[in-house]
Amino acid sequence: MDWAWRVAEEKILEAIDKGEFDNLPGAGKSLKLDDDSMVPEDLRISFRVMKNAGVLPEELQLHKDMISLQDLIDSCQDDQQRMKLSKELSAIRLRYQTLMSQRDWNGSSVFREYEQKVQEKLLSE
Repeated sequence: MDWAWRVAEEKILEAIDKGEFDNLPGAGKSLKLDDDSMVPEDLRISFRVMKNAGVLPEELQLHKDMISLQDLIDSCQDDQQRMKLSKELSAIRLRYQTLMSQRDWNGSSVFREYEQKVQEKLLSE
């Protein structure tokens, strides 16, 4: 792989000499790096891939759905519709609790802290 590294390095240097990296968006600004220190190490790569693809892990998607449904229930004026939404929310809560128990994350302080950060982010959007 040493030769591939050298080829890549040469191409980068050529591009710099040609000015191809001049005036790029964000030039001179610091990078915004994600803090994934709270994500278990064995899940970081898969979470990163899912994040880049715009996909949430199932437990976070369920949590997001619970927040959305609760907002709908709170603003719903129709009793029948509210009952339907409440049943749907109950089913999602049950799935979430089952998933958390299966993964044995209910007692994990690291996961609770990570979940709290994700919830704050979801609520701020």
